[in-house]
Amino acid sequence: MPTSPTSKSSASKSPVSQSDPLREQIIAQFDGMSAQLQQAARYVLEHPEEVALVSMRELARLAAVQPATMTRLAKMLGFQGYNEIRAHYAETVRQRNDGFAAKVRQRDGQAASAPGSDIAHHMLHGLSAQIAALCEPEPLQRLTAMASKLAAAKKIYVLGLRSSHVVAWHFHYVMSLLGERSVHLDGPAGTGGDALIRAKPDEVLLVISINPYARDTLTLAQLAKDKGLAVLSITDSEVSPLVSISEHTVYCATESYSFFHTLAPALAVSEVLCTLLAERDRPATLAALQDADDHLAHLNTYSNALPRRE
Repeated sequence: MPTSPTSKSSASKSPVSQSDPLREQIIAQFDGMSAQLQQAARYVLEHPEEVALVSMRELARLAAVQPATMTRLAKMLGFQGYNEIRAHYAETVRQRNDGFAAKVRQRDGQAASAPGSDIAHHMLHGLSAQIAALCEPEPLQRLTAMASKLAAAKKIYVLGLRSSHVVAWHFHYVMSLLGERSVHLDGPAGTGGDALIRAKPDEVLLVISINPYARDTLTLAQLAKDKGLAVLSITDSEVSPLVSISEHTVYCATESYSFFHTLAPALAVSEVLCTLLAERDRPATLAALQDADDHLAHLNTYSNALPRRE
């Protein structure tokens, strides 16, 4: 077994406590890998149970790389061949009664016996487990640390493009009800990044992005970092490109029983952050929300009945 180098930053810890030296080694060497090796390494990190249970060719197919790429990955990590990686994960499975193999067998059993009408059950059960994982000590520490940084900032720039837009917009909308510190980087005609022109080092960028990462998101995040802003990220993996430039990171699972990524855990993180910030100064929060209620009532924004027909 190769020795484990130090992981590349304090932000690169998994949302679930991990003590696997091979995992830490992959994370530490990830940035120096070619694009194909990164694709293979990411799949190994995100699907360790499959590494233990399927053949190299099948794993390569699932990762959408050539089998030779798996061999090159193994040698880059100091092994003679891929089988040593597989043996490592197989040993981990044997040592954990509640580990990867049990989860795979449970999933396979459900897939074999469950009718199509149970898809909703499987999806919701998976989401509940992902959100429950955010209640572990390490994710909670990350959440509270991020909230403290956000609370201290004079201004919060919020960035999330493509599918991540919904999380960024939710955070910005709630924060806009509490005051004027939030700036959503989502301008028309490609001007979203213009708000960073006068950004200052005592401000922060909260960025949300998951694989595949939007190029413009990474460009604006790096720009904010270069301007001296603290970058805080909500992302999906220890090998997300946002990790290396982020002062604080919260990891959210995105895998789903569906064909599509889920953003429910990330949205839950947004809600928690907003609540933690609101609780910092409850009198000011109540005053701001009362102003918002009065404004919306004046505009007759909401109704409890269908409009009458003339």
